[in-house]
Amino acid sequence: MTYESTQLDRSMYATASKSFSRILEELDPSENYKGSELVGLDAYQRQLKRFDIKVAGEGSDTVDKFFKEPAGAVLFPEYIVRAVRQGMDESSILSNIIATKTVIDTMDYRGVTSENEGNAVKEVGEGAQIPQTVLKLKDNLIRLIKRGRMLCASYEAVRHQKLDLFTVALRQMGATMAKSQLSDAVDVLMNGDGNRNGAKKLTTAAAGEVTYADLVALWNEFEDYQMNTLLVSPDVMAKLLLLPEFQDTGAGDIFNATGMLKTPMGAMLYKSTCVPAGTIIALDRRYALEMVCASDVQIDYDKVIDRQLDRAAVTAITGFSKIFPDAVRVMTVKTA
Repeated sequence: MTYESTQLDRSMYATASKSFSRILEELDPSENYKGSELVGLDAYQRQLKRFDIKVAGEGSDTVDKFFKEPAGAVLFPEYIVRAVRQGMDESSILSNIIATKTVIDTMDYRGVTSENEGNAVKEVGEGAQIPQTVLKLKDNLIRLIKRGRMLCASYEAVRHQKLDLFTVALRQMGATMAKSQLSDAVDVLMNGDGNRNGAKKLTTAAAGEVTYADLVALWNEFEDYQMNTLLVSPDVMAKLLLLPEFQDTGAGDIFNATGMLKTPMGAMLYKSTCVPAGTIIALDRRYALEMVCASDVQIDYDKVIDRQLDRAAVTAITGFSKIFPDAVRVMTVKTA
């Protein structure tokens, strides 16, 4: 079977454990195209080529191009999912603060917790018991939350729109969904995941101020972990950028090159309105947070294939688990 003879059907979206792209890849493996002009394209991109649908760049087609043939219409929901996911990936801070991402096929999930027995530094004598690290399931389930947006547009309103412009609108939907997920992550970092593991909280030394000494005190709270990431509210970010220690040319060079800021002690610095005003969340991103995905980005595929875009839901189900509570600290600006 080649990409030109692959049978496309809406039932390919109905398998809960496999995405449309994965099913398509199983029917038409990319490894079969090594050394050909199609190398580098995945199975879905080969289907776009099959139906001569150009979704981006100069000369991009209109939305209506997907519906020239019934089989081409089956590709349209996946186009929407990919555009939304692209917006989520491009705008989200999540990838910079999670230690691991776990994909599950159930709505019930328990994270694991670790308990260290004895002093790990102490020498173990001959015949003595070696200190243990015990991994066990948490007492309470991790809360999974469905986040999404409703795509509200009649087919007649969008059918003649260029796909690259439509993609921009879908990416913005994805950015909004990613911000909702980040808000959930911030809540777990600060307050825990329902298993009595909220972050230790500190306050700044002076009311209404954030000083370099405050950051040093926050850094000094980490013993077995590194403070390599700071997630702060916009008002705190403004205060930090006014500190002399943040105004050296090296920090400016990093910002110009990457669009990200780095603190003098090496931690990456991110700003978000998801963080409560007057708050700094410090963490070791290698150990602090697990992202749990019960479903990837999904859409009401039947409606979309039948050109009923006016009430098509785009959703994703995710949750967050605190892995090691001591890998997170929270500092708030003292009020008067």
